[in-house]
Amino acid sequence: MISDKKSKPGTAGYRFVKRTFDILISFIGIFVLIIPMLIIMIAIRIESQGGVLFRQKRVGRKGKEFTIYKFRSMYRSAPPETATGDLINAESHITRVGAFLRKSSLDELPQLFNVLKGDMSLIGPRPLIVSEEKMHNLRNAAGVYTIRPGITGWAQINGRDCVSDEQKAALDTEYLHKISFAMDVRIVFGTIFTVSTRQGYAEGRQSERSSDLGDTDFEIA
Repeated sequence: MISDKKSKPGTAGYRFVKRTFDILISFIGIFVLIIPMLIIMIAIRIESQGGVLFRQKRVGRKGKEFTIYKFRSMYRSAPPETATGDLINAESHITRVGAFLRKSSLDELPQLFNVLKGDMSLIGPRPLIVSEEKMHNLRNAAGVYTIRPGITGWAQINGRDCVSDEQKAALDTEYLHKISFAMDVRIVFGTIFTVSTRQGYAEGRQSERSSDLGDTDFEIA
């Protein structure tokens, strides 16, 4: 059971301006990046069979589930219901295009639609898959579910894939307690550095599951 321990993190002004920025930046981002995203979609289609999007249920603000969008990075033949980190020779299930997308974090671009819809924010704790009970409990105890999950967050620039669940939960909690425009700006610049240097990237630590890769509809609903 997910509770709402801190009803209004940040000031009212902060929340209003942040949501306004989320809408504006996600809309502009989609418009500016539509051609690169179309090129990525074509590359995915050319290399392997299956839909261009990976869709999966994640847990958002106040514990509400939503469908997250990413570019598909694995072959459809990957074992069903198996997390990437649990696969033997996981790299063999990842397409060449997918490997590039993961390392560059370009597979996350479709989440701009999630931000525009209000499922997510540009900055916030990364949304968990439904089955990650340990992390759900840690976040719930700290009140992290009072804020929207984000495309990037404090934990993603402080270890990314190479920190434990406890460390990630502690970083998510630290962000909740220090939430501010200054913190968000720091995360933006930290994300640029982390992605450009691939700092903290470790294949097999991501939560993408191969059973969700068969969806072929590009559907925002």
